[in-house]
Amino acid sequence: MERRQDSPAQPKSWGRRVADSRAVEAASRVGLCARGVIYVLVGILAVRIGLGSDSGQEADRSGAVGTLGEQPFGRALLWALVVGLAAMTLWRLCEAAFGQTVEGGEKWSRRLGSLGMAVFYAVICVGVVQTALVGGSSGGRPGDETSKEYTAKVLDWPGGRVIVGVFGAAMLVVGVVILVRSLMRRFERNLRMEEMSPATRRVVAVLGIVGGVACGVVAAGAGLSVLLAAVRYDPSQAKGLDETLRSFATTPAGPALLIAAAVGLLLFGLYSFCEARWRKAAQHGTPAEQPTGAAGPAAHPGAP
Repeated sequence: MERRQDSPAQPKSWGRRVADSRAVEAASRVGLCARGVIYVLVGILAVRIGLGSDSGQEADRSGAVGTLGEQPFGRALLWALVVGLAAMTLWRLCEAAFGQTVEGGEKWSRRLGSLGMAVFYAVICVGVVQTALVGGSSGGRPGDETSKEYTAKVLDWPGGRVIVGVFGAAMLVVGVVILVRSLMRRFERNLRMEEMSPATRRVVAVLGIVGGVACGVVAAGAGLSVLLAAVRYDPSQAKGLDETLRSFATTPAGPALLIAAAVGLLLFGLYSFCEARWRKAAQHGTPAEQPTGAAGPAAHPGAP
């Protein structure tokens, strides 16, 4: 009878141990560093475009990968990026399967969000692998071209217009949520702020707020373009990251808005390195026989 009572809790206990393991923690930190590299490069490319020195590279992830591949030892750098993106994917998959190591991390909404991020980084990882295999001289197809092609294909599906519209609306909402959460400094719940000096806390706060707002604005802009593509039944309306950033230069603010968004993305990349350094992790060494509910929130500090 005792074994039958313990068996239902065993899968959850095993999953919790996997999610809280040092291996998954290391994967999260390596993955965050890879994210930082990508956003720093995207930000630099976009700043160059805003200043009028357009080198022909797309200010998106494909352009960032291409830029990295053109550096000395470019192929080795790309394979290092592959490892980081694979680690990020593994981390997010563990969160989707077992829940995040935070209070409320078992909620389906958070698991679904982690699954979406896992798929997102897996796709990027595959693209970097393809680039590394051909020599690292190209970042692959421009993201704007791919966005329009995929949008056109989905629009031709039965109910495709609704699917594209829902996807665009979801991106728009996610962008707004990221912006609001950044302004509210919710990201600080992820970090071991008590280990930072006052000066470091101020720097990290600026990086998180400005970088998060920039990411939110760009994501909302891209989502709005996809939503318009559905409403107007015109796949050419869908914009990737590069075209979304370039569209900022056509506003009354001109190139200044593009440069501001580019600097924000660069700062988000720098914040990613800070998160990799100070992100809260689950406590290790908890006895395996301890009931999962006994530790309470303190055993799983942090925030999504």
